[in-house]
Amino acid sequence: MLKTNNIFFFDATEFEQIIQHYLNIGKLSLAKKATQLGLDQHPASIELKLLKVEIYVFEDNLEKAVELLNEIEAVEPHNDEVYIQKASILSKNSKHKEAVLILKESLKFVQDPVDVWAMIGMEYMYMDDYENARLNFAKCIDVDYEDYSSLYNIVYCFEMQEKQEEAIRFLNAYVDKNPYSEVAWHQLGRQYFELEMYKEALTSFDYAVLIDEGFLGGYIEKAKTLEELGRFEEAIENYLITLELDDPTAFAYIRIGECFNELNDTKAAIKYFKKAVNEDPLLDKGWVILTDAYLDQENHHKALYYITKALQIDDSNPIYWRKYANINVKLSFFDEATKALERCIDLGDVDIDIYIALADVLLLLGNYEYALKVLVKGKKIYREFAEIEYRLCGLFMILNKQDYSIMHLKNAIAIDFEYHQVVKELYPKVFETEAVKKTITNYQKAIK
Repeated sequence: MLKTNNIFFFDATEFEQIIQHYLNIGKLSLAKKATQLGLDQHPASIELKLLKVEIYVFEDNLEKAVELLNEIEAVEPHNDEVYIQKASILSKNSKHKEAVLILKESLKFVQDPVDVWAMIGMEYMYMDDYENARLNFAKCIDVDYEDYSSLYNIVYCFEMQEKQEEAIRFLNAYVDKNPYSEVAWHQLGRQYFELEMYKEALTSFDYAVLIDEGFLGGYIEKAKTLEELGRFEEAIENYLITLELDDPTAFAYIRIGECFNELNDTKAAIKYFKKAVNEDPLLDKGWVILTDAYLDQENHHKALYYITKALQIDDSNPIYWRKYANINVKLSFFDEATKALERCIDLGDVDIDIYIALADVLLLLGNYEYALKVLVKGKKIYREFAEIEYRLCGLFMILNKQDYSIMHLKNAIAIDFEYHQVVKELYPKVFETEAVKKTITNYQKAIK
């Protein structure tokens, strides 16, 4: 009809099926055309008008939807679909309490209340009223024990209320009645895992994968649980099963690599970490894990290569810049280390370690004035810290400002005398000066 502009007659129910088909596959424009053709042939059809309301709601044309609903209600005041559409519109306008009232009213007229209970449950969830949401989803479960959507929502409500133990009691009661539900066993295992009851979690996941040998999620959770139990070889076996069941994932490769790390098989670990980044080159975490693996081997050149890869993906992560700085220090690339530590501060990482590391690198570069500025800036945040005071002592002495140097030395000694050896390590010539030796000796005499 659309292609030829010829008019063919269809029953109203046939138009309904055509419209529903287009709505289900997301072809809204064709659904609209079919609706208009249907109403041209069946202008009194309530069902077609309700589908038109549904299209209005999809398009957020809520005023027209309400107007048409009022027309339908005038003809069929007890049509349950009218109530449901009204509730949908109220929900879209964030009027969830009003939507609940409308849906509860519709229960007087609907033949099958399950869908309405589920909708009421969702409205309560939008209001963060997880108790009432859960009670409504529970009604759905009572009617259909395999309503897994409602089951997931019930567990979600327990989780949001932080009632894992109640969730466990509910799920145990559920599997008593429906023991072959892999979904319920899986959810039960997740609750046990959350409470660190790993043996019970493992039993639950074992049941889940016994019931459904192709249950990907069950094997993943089982593997994670085996890791927590220190059974890394078995964890690897289960992660490998997930690779057979579905396309490989970077997550699985990383977990396998971590298990090999725990087994002190660094070579195998690196092999799987590399597979992870090959599978997902934009996964910065994968590059960082490879960095750490090579750092453990003290292979700083390779570590630098991989942390650079991570920074190319996410250059606003101060943790990555810290690693980059540390590696560059190990390689004596002090200019690069300086830039990395400055970047950390720019990104809001103002931990005392950053200021100290930057000052120490600048000391190695002989940039004493800048090192002093960095420490003064750090001192504004960390006022009574020996780490900063001893370094200020050293730098002021190098810059021939002995009075300031000794003042900061005294401050530092008062905070933590034992830490004074840092002056000897970083500023050996300063440590040998008469003024510094005298100050330290006088303090030692005073405390005897």
